[in-house]
Amino acid sequence: MKLVLIRHGESVWNLENKFTGWTDVDLSENGIKEAYDAGEKLKKSGIKFDICYTSVLKRANHTLDIIKEVLAIDVPVMYDYRLNERHYGALQGLNKKETAKKYGDEQVRLWRRSYDVAPPALTKDDSRYPGHDLKYKDLDDKDIPLCESLKDTCNRTVPYYENVIKKSLEEGKNVLVVAHGNSLRSIRKHIDNISDIDIMELEIPTGVPFVYEFNNDMEIINKYYL
Repeated sequence: MKLVLIRHGESVWNLENKFTGWTDVDLSENGIKEAYDAGEKLKKSGIKFDICYTSVLKRANHTLDIIKEVLAIDVPVMYDYRLNERHYGALQGLNKKETAKKYGDEQVRLWRRSYDVAPPALTKDDSRYPGHDLKYKDLDDKDIPLCESLKDTCNRTVPYYENVIKKSLEEGKNVLVVAHGNSLRSIRKHIDNISDIDIMELEIPTGVPFVYEFNNDMEIINKYYL
């Protein structure tokens, strides 16, 4: 069985060097190109997918739509907020360079890359609070973050991988997951048993498929970027 993880193509806020998190921005022109390139790499690989998983954010959804178009496939797609990007709290919408000038490079690196350090939280009356978005109207308050560390992101993403995505693999299906830098870091940390320290160094490039190959005992027999 194959599991392919793809971070969405470059978004307009990636291009503007802003903290994005749960802010629902779309792909940049380059991001659209990256999505088509990812589709072509998958087409060349010959991997046949049985099911796809993605977040509820348009930059991931748009990337997946483009990949499906290139592959000319019509397979089930499961959308779930638990594959959303990490919520960057009060940093969302701020320029990363300007934030580093204000708080210092090391503090911003900790917010971005550490395992258990969360950024400053939003308040519920902030317009950026996800509870104001109809996409999340059916969620309990406790499931709508004011901010998240990578550990918090793992706490929602890893159970979804274990209880939903992994079940598809165990059924012998090839699975495509199109999500975000930190939700994919969470999954890879879990699958590869990466330490809390070493996860700080793991970068997930936009639009580049990463493949896990498993045997029938769900042991990794190969892993690589396309």
